[in-house]
Amino acid sequence: MRLSTQGFFTASLAAMQSQAAELAKLLNQVGLGRRVNSPADDPIASVHIRELERAQSESEQIAKNSVLIRNRLNLEEQALADAGTILTRVRELTGKAANIGTLSDADRRSIATELDSRLSELLDLANRQDGAGEYLFAGFSTLTKPFTGGGDAPIVYAGDQGSRLIQIGPAQRLADSHSGFDVFVDIPEGNGVFATSANAANTGSGVIHPGSVVDRPSWVPDDYTVVFTAADAWEVRDSATPQNVVASGAYVSGAPIEFNGVRIEISGQPAVNDEFTVSRSRSKDIFTTVRDLAQALRDTAETPAGAARLATALEGAMQQVDQASEHLISVRSQVGARLSALDTADSARESRDVDIASALSELRDVDYAEALMKMNQRLVGLQAAQLSYSQISQLSLFSYLR
Repeated sequence: MRLSTQGFFTASLAAMQSQAAELAKLLNQVGLGRRVNSPADDPIASVHIRELERAQSESEQIAKNSVLIRNRLNLEEQALADAGTILTRVRELTGKAANIGTLSDADRRSIATELDSRLSELLDLANRQDGAGEYLFAGFSTLTKPFTGGGDAPIVYAGDQGSRLIQIGPAQRLADSHSGFDVFVDIPEGNGVFATSANAANTGSGVIHPGSVVDRPSWVPDDYTVVFTAADAWEVRDSATPQNVVASGAYVSGAPIEFNGVRIEISGQPAVNDEFTVSRSRSKDIFTTVRDLAQALRDTAETPAGAARLATALEGAMQQVDQASEHLISVRSQVGARLSALDTADSARESRDVDIASALSELRDVDYAEALMKMNQRLVGLQAAQLSYSQISQLSLFSYLR
């Protein structure tokens, strides 16, 4: 068979170029440490690599989310702890003010002044921000100052009742804070079932105490009024029009008054037509509690009626402060549960990252021993082809003619 010189040269050069390309490919793989650098290297593996790289990117974003939510929850927990400390001091001041017989009006006004300071501190806590300048207790409206007012103006919540849910796992989301409404506003009034108070127009020295629930299923939520029809007789009326008498009886100072599954006590000597309210529990924000307490301490208590109103206000305030403290403890426990869930999610993510990295390495990374062996084989083959070509290319018919 005849082979043309040009055909021989072309075929030989193509073979050497192919060998050189394969060698360069191996050198590139060894240099980069990757077996698959383009879909052409391994189409099937390339698809799986893209999926694993996407999972890695998602995990990196989730890790950033985890740092963000942990920082906000830690800041919220600290704010709640600080608020609890302030409420402890408010309770101490309330107990001090309860010594009605030993304190003058000036002494109580001094306590009221400190309560004003504690109220300002609570307002500052409720408007606390994170490192990014976002408000912790504004709900979804993190750039809106949640509580406005203070001083003589009422404190109003300007945020919303939502909480941002941030992804901390492939199918898990976690709230990064509580709304200011949930923390500082939505606090059950009284004992959580009902609250007691005295009519400001009472002229007697009767004091109503917080009371308790003795039979919860028998309680009918309503706003009841205890009316003294005589100095030694009382009636409990509901809020209907006209009012219905729910219960009645003879009055003895300190003796329990029971109706519809609840028990209250009134001490002192109420006057005829004096009224006391037993209303279904609503919500009372922490700021109103402290402000009402300060205002009660500023009112004079020199008359028996004034002293009775102050005693009723102080007992109610003490109960409400305790209710607010328990509420903050409950919220703090929720924050702790979220931090615990975050720890668990972080641990699971880190384990998942190790698995993804291992699978990605198996598909993408080069096996150096195998690659170096192939590279040596290609190098030897290329050198042999180059040597053969150089020898054969010098052959000519003229070399055999004499």
